Amino acid sequence: MSYYFSIISPVRNEERYIAECLTSLVNQEYDKNKYEILIVDGMSTDATRKIIKEFAAKYPNIRVYDNPYLTVPYGLNIGIEQAKGNIIVRVDGHAALQRDYLQQCEKYLKQTDAECVGGLIESVNQTYMGRAIALAMSSPFGVGNARFRTNGKEGLVDCLAFGAYKRQVFEKIGNFDVELTRCQDDDFNYRLRQFGGKIYFTPHIRATYYPRSSLKKLWQQYFRYGLWKIRILQKHFQRMQLRQFVPPIFVLSLILSAICGILWKPAFFIFLSIVSLYMGVTLFVSLFISLRKGIQHIIVLPFIFPTIHISYGLGFLAGILKFRKYWFSKS
Repeated sequence: MSYYFSIISPVRNEERYIAECLTSLVNQEYDKNKYEILIVDGMSTDATRKIIKEFAAKYPNIRVYDNPYLTVPYGLNIGIEQAKGNIIVRVDGHAALQRDYLQQCEKYLKQTDAECVGGLIESVNQTYMGRAIALAMSSPFGVGNARFRTNGKEGLVDCLAFGAYKRQVFEKIGNFDVELTRCQDDDFNYRLRQFGGKIYFTPHIRATYYPRSSLKKLWQQYFRYGLWKIRILQKHFQRMQLRQFVPPIFVLSLILSAICGILWKPAFFIFLSIVSLYMGVTLFVSLFISLRKGIQHIIVLPFIFPTIHISYGLGFLAGILKFRKYWFSKS
């Protein structure tokens, strides 16, 4: 059977959200005979696999595959190789699609000449800390000008999340880079645009995303983003944007001014000035968001923003050393 849409979801240990994700996939307002759902499980050790099998027993358009390599790009590629559709949609296990997601993707693929369409990712969570993290991840101060997170203007973009790609894109530029355990979407979208492809964002395509619910997990997430962003820089330097360099420059300025301040007093005042300016802006943004979304968030938002920025910046700097052998390589 030939499907129009193939939804691919690479998962591992997603027992908390996988049922809601699958529910959103099987309840699409779209002909069930025109889309398939491919769940590629990275050998989960929790109840994820059990939940998936329960859904697969009820819905014939769900198929389950193993990912013995565990990482996301391998899972995506396994799904792509098994997919029968001419439109490939990537969805994470801690996300849920709006009921008209496929309808809207079809609409905008037909209306535009883009090779990929996608939309707004609304970050939500059920815990106090998780909700505050979601607010920070939806703020331009937190994540820059990524339109798919901040509800930006409809139009062409550099990248987005949970995109719907025309099948010929993979035939032209290849699958996901299995080296990149993080940032594989960035690499793929850069390659798409390098070959003349277009990526179209519209807020009419919507999904829900469940971010990390603790500062520790948030730190780990953004440190890895920063770390692997170096490989993106090495592979696609011309595609990098200024906003991606701001956190590492900020962190480096703190480190250098603090070290120099030990020996040279004016440098210490530079360090204090940087910290004071950053915390002033952070408190202002935190208060602004809290007044709009709930004053209780003012307690933790001033800690969440530095967690995102500093962990990403440190990860970026660590990546410069970790991937140093690639600086003079084209691979």
